[in-house]
Amino acid sequence: MNPSNPSARVGILYEHPLWFEPLFDELDRRDIPFDRIDASQLSYDPVVRSLPYSVVLNRMSPSAWLRGDESSVFSTLNYLAYLEDIGTPVINGRQAFSYEISKARQITLASKLGIRHPRARVITHPGNAVEAADGLQWPVLVKPNIGGSGAGIMSFDNPKDLGEAADSGELEFGPDHTALVQEHLPAQGDAIVRVEFLDGAFLYAIRLLLVPGSFNLCPADYCELPGIADGVSGRGLPIEAYQPPDEVVRDAGRLLAATGADLGSVEYLVNARDGMPYFYDVNALSNFVADAQDVIGFDPFVNFVDFIEQKTSLPVPISNLA
Repeated sequence: MNPSNPSARVGILYEHPLWFEPLFDELDRRDIPFDRIDASQLSYDPVVRSLPYSVVLNRMSPSAWLRGDESSVFSTLNYLAYLEDIGTPVINGRQAFSYEISKARQITLASKLGIRHPRARVITHPGNAVEAADGLQWPVLVKPNIGGSGAGIMSFDNPKDLGEAADSGELEFGPDHTALVQEHLPAQGDAIVRVEFLDGAFLYAIRLLLVPGSFNLCPADYCELPGIADGVSGRGLPIEAYQPPDEVVRDAGRLLAATGADLGSVEYLVNARDGMPYFYDVNALSNFVADAQDVIGFDPFVNFVDFIEQKTSLPVPISNLA
């Protein structure tokens, strides 16, 4: 821990009740003191200028709105801004989280960096969906701007079906009432790749087969089906370690780094139409793959806690010593 503040603890800001038990276990194993900060029950004094944390780790999930807790998505932004204001170091802070909760911003960023991505339009009213799809190649997806394990994503083959869904109120716009109309690219090999990074360095990548009719690409065993067996994930389909081409890893790393995230993942697919990689999602909160030891050959939570320990050795900001 920080020798200049030996009583300082690690704050873990989180919401999902299961996802971070392996992290908590590894912290306990190393006797690293930490506090669980429940994002659904935030309570703090905004004039207090010092907290007993050498670092706060932001593990808030944008999919909280699927569990009836959409308010936490927005209150977390305010809490992260507060931590920033008082000089408390944060892993995956406000800037990273602001990209995490906006697929529209992710596309803007990818375009700015010259990184290939599916074409998309942003809408805030279902009545604009068909017009927004004009000029895009069909089929198209309609997806909530704030993601959530594939929830709310629908695919449409033609303007008629999209228009009927819009008129009937079937389209899901999520907690910020914003959606993307995006080209639904055919994935080569019916698979996508998730590239994980930690502290700016490539950690591992996995290849996930697509579940027909589903957009839930979560690789952990608590996402859909309980447990895993024989290399089959909780999604019900195999997940395998994968080594993307060097240029793809570089682009994925550039995209994640530009969000300000200290760790996270970038997802891409190879478009079957032209054989080129297209990046379509950035996850500052990324669940490590289940059964990691067998799938990728190591436990990424060990690397993760190594990184946290490094962060706790940073000097305490002057504002925290006041």
